[in-house]
Amino acid sequence: MATVTAHYSPRATLTCLGLTALLTRRHLSSALPLRSSDSYIRSDFTNQPWTGLYEPGRPTEGPLGGASDIGAPRITPAILKQHLDQYVVGQERAKKTLATAVYNHYQRIQELQRRDEEEQEQEAAEERRRTHQRHPVEDDFPGQQQTTVYTHHDSRSSQQQRTSQQDASTAPAPLQDNSPLTVEKSNVLLLGPSGVGKTLMAKTLARVLEVPFSMSDCTPFTQAGYIGEDADVCVQRLLAAANYDVTRAERGIIVLDEIDKIATAKVSQGKDVSGEGVQQALLKIIEGTTLQIQAKQERNATSERNRGQYPTNSPLSGGHINQSQTGGQKGDTYNVRTDNILFLCAGAFNGLHKVILDRVSKGSMGFGATVRAANNFDSSASHHETIMEGEDELFEKYLPYYTSPTSNDHDSSTSKQKRTYNTLDLVEPQDLQKYGLIPELVGRIPISCALSSLDVQSLVKVLTEPRNSLLKQYQQLFSLSSIEIRFTTAALHAIASTALKMGTGARGLRTVMERLLADAMFESPGSSIKYILINEDVADRKAGAIYYGRGQQEDFYNRITSEEDVWEERKRAEDGNETEFEARARMNAKNPARTFEEYREKATAAGFV
Repeated sequence: MATVTAHYSPRATLTCLGLTALLTRRHLSSALPLRSSDSYIRSDFTNQPWTGLYEPGRPTEGPLGGASDIGAPRITPAILKQHLDQYVVGQERAKKTLATAVYNHYQRIQELQRRDEEEQEQEAAEERRRTHQRHPVEDDFPGQQQTTVYTHHDSRSSQQQRTSQQDASTAPAPLQDNSPLTVEKSNVLLLGPSGVGKTLMAKTLARVLEVPFSMSDCTPFTQAGYIGEDADVCVQRLLAAANYDVTRAERGIIVLDEIDKIATAKVSQGKDVSGEGVQQALLKIIEGTTLQIQAKQERNATSERNRGQYPTNSPLSGGHINQSQTGGQKGDTYNVRTDNILFLCAGAFNGLHKVILDRVSKGSMGFGATVRAANNFDSSASHHETIMEGEDELFEKYLPYYTSPTSNDHDSSTSKQKRTYNTLDLVEPQDLQKYGLIPELVGRIPISCALSSLDVQSLVKVLTEPRNSLLKQYQQLFSLSSIEIRFTTAALHAIASTALKMGTGARGLRTVMERLLADAMFESPGSSIKYILINEDVADRKAGAIYYGRGQQEDFYNRITSEEDVWEERKRAEDGNETEFEARARMNAKNPARTFEEYREKATAAGFV
């Protein structure tokens, strides 16, 4: 058998080997796709129109490439208001305004953080690019000439640069500002009588926000050089609340309580050290400036007081639990910018309603005009001095915001009662200036919101509805001694009426409760008392608290039921919703007939016989 041997040239042999390698590589690549360390290709989308690809640091591609990467916010003004509703009764417009202002500040903080992160990423990318183009000899031998990078576009760019220089010599180039759009802050001013919820709303938001928060009283503020507190102490407290983190402190919230106390005195015998001078100092802080804050050691701070605390960033602790070694040293100095700090100002502004009414009444002078009576505060009145009734036309003309008409305005139940209005809702910047605030400070607080005074019904809600209401606090206090205390509805209204006469708002409720329960809190712990009932007579100080022992639980609840039935009958009679038969039955229930003769006499007198 003959053997045929084929001889190929070396060039043909290399060509065949190359084709075989290409076919093998294509087969392997189709069977096992290569995956880089920084990308991930999903195999289940291999034959689909789009292949999912993820590369860290690069923007999203594919169908979701144009979608917003911000997403739904974690908090909204509605969510903040719902949280305020759990602690604050009424004040709907004030809660909406404060929730919106805090939400906008939260959004500004998120935007500033995003811009800072983008700038850091751009700087890092530019540094990596320069490092990649730089010759290694520059790092080994400092002082070497920097590497010059030449590209094929250099000639064209140099020509364009020369052309632009020639044009610039003939005509000046317009100025360009490439800075990003900046959203300015809007500070808030809360006005209202004492005890209506101004400070409570600020403290409630402080517990849920993720930004530093501090509250300062403006009453002890004085000018620099006088005995008292300087105006920049509010920023120092914010820095301490931020754990001495300057970046977080520069985006916090400061509450200036009792800001009406620094108004310029109209008649002053001496130098006004806490008026216009303090306003000028606050003006620079609210507008935006850089303050040098020195962390000061507390006067009574000792190692025994701070023992057991965790390490912090405070320069006074040095990251250690024991501060005995740093007690006599001065703190570090920090530079804090106040441009992005939100300021919430609150004050009672007693007498401001008179300034507002004087301004409004000037446009209603002449024949046929309504004469405004002196609206002095009366402890027996049902409304505060800032509340007016039946002034629909006046408030519709001067109210600075829109109010939607209520659906119950034409109901028979509301037509008998006049609509009430808050005079502080008509406040204008000129009224605040006349009150004693300088125009520069008023202009830097664009949002003003008035809070209404609380009536009896609102005070009853304050007692019962909030999450940490006074009623729940005292019930919890007595339950620690295994004692159940109950208040009837009539007693709650009596307590609210007494607190309203004090003129201190919701703060008067605790005073009334402490006076009412003083004997019960002293006598009941450790005794045989297991149930305590507070009815209307007890609330009106006509009788002492009603005590029940361990085996008198049924009598305790029966007494509560009878008290509530009497209250419901009284309310129906006062509201006019009681029928004639119910009225006769109620009158008969007060003096029931004991004999048949008495029953026949009452029935004959009532017309039943």
